[in-house]
Amino acid sequence: MDADTYQSYRTQGIVTTLHAIGGKWKPLILFILMKEGTRRFGELRRLLPEVTQGMLTNQLRELEKDGLIVRQVFQTIPPKVEYSLSDHGRTLSSILTDMCGWGFHHIEFMNAANDTQEETKRYTD
Repeated sequence: MDADTYQSYRTQGIVTTLHAIGGKWKPLILFILMKEGTRRFGELRRLLPEVTQGMLTNQLRELEKDGLIVRQVFQTIPPKVEYSLSDHGRTLSSILTDMCGWGFHHIEFMNAANDTQEETKRYTD
């Protein structure tokens, strides 16, 4: 196995994970379904006010195609559709929780770095 093939092999897991849950909206959708449970499209839309209807639809379709969420359609008038994590999607729980925790840690880190820069600037001006 040459070096390029080996490097590609070593990173394949990360590439696959990013393909399945990467982007701005997929991790948020998954995290909401993990923490809040089953949600209807309109509820997801309200919880993610910056996402467009089309983008949310596309992201939900991709997550369903990848087996991470389950879409259940109820034959009512009007039709009712609910989204929930699949068993496979629930395996992302620790990853999503770690991402959330890391994000809060990063906010604190950046705030401390900005405070230090402000303090340094005050003494050098």
